[in-house]
Amino acid sequence: MNFSLRILGAASAMPISEMNPSAQALTVQGRLLLIDCGEGLQQRMRQMHLSFLKVQAVFISHIHGDHVFGLFGLLSTMAMYGRTEVLHIFGPEALGSIIKFYLSWFGDGMNYQIEFHKVSAKGLEEVFSSKHVRVSAFPLKHKIECYGYRFDAIQSERELAKYGPRSYAYCSDTMPFPELKDYVRDVKVLYHEATYPMDFADKAATRFHSTTEDAARCALEAGAERLLIGHYTSRVRDRSVFEREAARLFPNVTAVSDGDEFEL
Repeated sequence: MNFSLRILGAASAMPISEMNPSAQALTVQGRLLLIDCGEGLQQRMRQMHLSFLKVQAVFISHIHGDHVFGLFGLLSTMAMYGRTEVLHIFGPEALGSIIKFYLSWFGDGMNYQIEFHKVSAKGLEEVFSSKHVRVSAFPLKHKIECYGYRFDAIQSERELAKYGPRSYAYCSDTMPFPELKDYVRDVKVLYHEATYPMDFADKAATRFHSTTEDAARCALEAGAERLLIGHYTSRVRDRSVFEREAARLFPNVTAVSDGDEFEL
């Protein structure tokens, strides 16, 4: 079973020349699940040879531009390619009205239906399932309504024996809070934002973000097997600082870059 992750954007809100804002693509048995859609999404998908028409669903964490501005170009490109399959989009309630606004101006000629699913999880709640994966949402603690997503592969006994349980959790913009470790308990691979190194811990707290050590502590307390960190502040150009600081608490950590690929 193919269960892999590609990083389409690892930066935060301020532009960085070599990185796009937040966007990821999870491949599950040949179908794509997009996780957040920052600017530059389409170009990065082209560079990584990912098909627009294989996108089955989109999961948006929250309505900040660096997580959603790339969605609307993607929707138009799908129409130009003649998509007819329903596209499922998951996100906070406010995203529904934004999609309606987009369709009112740019929806002519679209031959496919967008089915919006409002996420309002109070704990770990299943929001989507297919033959190969179960997706659950959980609340995060940010300035506005924000959700993380957990992806658990549905495996045969043979696959379980070969790989063990395969799972991935995406913790977008959030400050640390006690319940988070329970939502991502025993996940195989955890992505957790680490916007700030420890020198900027004061800014992390006031802006509802996490530090490198916050991300590492969550992975440690949750019993994760591997930690990926990203969503870097543009104030720090040396990415090795992020990985080095997190590794002091959780050694199996990778500071991701655009174009990285991981088998989960």
